[in-house]
Amino acid sequence: MPLLVVGSVALDSVHTPHDTREDVLGGSAVFFSYAASFFSSVRLSGVVGEDWPPEHTRFLQSRRIDTSGLHVVPGGKTFRWRGKYLPNMNDRETLEVHLNVLGDVDPVLPDDFKRCPYVFLANGAPQSQLKSLDQVIGPRLVVADTMDLWIREAHEDLMKLFRRVDGLVMNDSEAKLLTGDENLVRAGQRIREMGPKFVVIKKGEHGAMFFSQYETYVLPAFPTEQVVDPTGAGDSFAGGMMGYLAERGDFEPQSLKKAMAYGILVASFTVEDFSLERLKGITREDLEFRLQQYQRMLSF
Repeated sequence: MPLLVVGSVALDSVHTPHDTREDVLGGSAVFFSYAASFFSSVRLSGVVGEDWPPEHTRFLQSRRIDTSGLHVVPGGKTFRWRGKYLPNMNDRETLEVHLNVLGDVDPVLPDDFKRCPYVFLANGAPQSQLKSLDQVIGPRLVVADTMDLWIREAHEDLMKLFRRVDGLVMNDSEAKLLTGDENLVRAGQRIREMGPKFVVIKKGEHGAMFFSQYETYVLPAFPTEQVVDPTGAGDSFAGGMMGYLAERGDFEPQSLKKAMAYGILVASFTVEDFSLERLKGITREDLEFRLQQYQRMLSF
């Protein structure tokens, strides 16, 4: 089934202890879309400036990604992020953020985008996420992501969003910030009580936790020997998860658990190179092979 993602499209500059890349393809909606395209067709809504390289659009179109919702602002500049990873490759410093056209975005979805049954609101201002959601007609599943900035500065709008989504994805530090609770089990349940039917807390190299009214569980990360660039891993996780659910056409408990596993596995490939370079080199068969390894790892 068609899957809609609304989120940032960016040009990233990434510094790691081993290497640097300048102005590479990035953004939450981009990583999500590519990850999801292993499983489902994707419709991407975002905004870029005139400095956006057209070859990036063609590259996305070469997958099952509909870019007719990618709006180019005349005279505008694309959102840019520059970050530096510390030697442990878990912690990073944001060196520069230039919102550019992303700072004034007023999302307008094409008509066929409005009827997607599966919707993911990638990290962005809650007010913008709500505006996008207002345009969607009869979705079956709506899942959102957020970040610490919005928890601190747009709490009221965030609470409105939580009451309108089925699922929520965030990382462990954001969950602790939102609830003021260092215990992730209590934090996950408290966040679910704020509105979402289920909550997924990403734990980076330690996998992810799932919370619903009926069950709580943890899936570990896939053991990856070579971590080159963690940028976009969380968005790739969400893309793999939502892509599989859209492919299945349901979000029953067993489907959700397998979807989380696929999300973890797509993310494990993402971190093995800069930007989307590693994902470009794999196929669905590579994901299935890694899934078999993962299942054997968890069987005892």
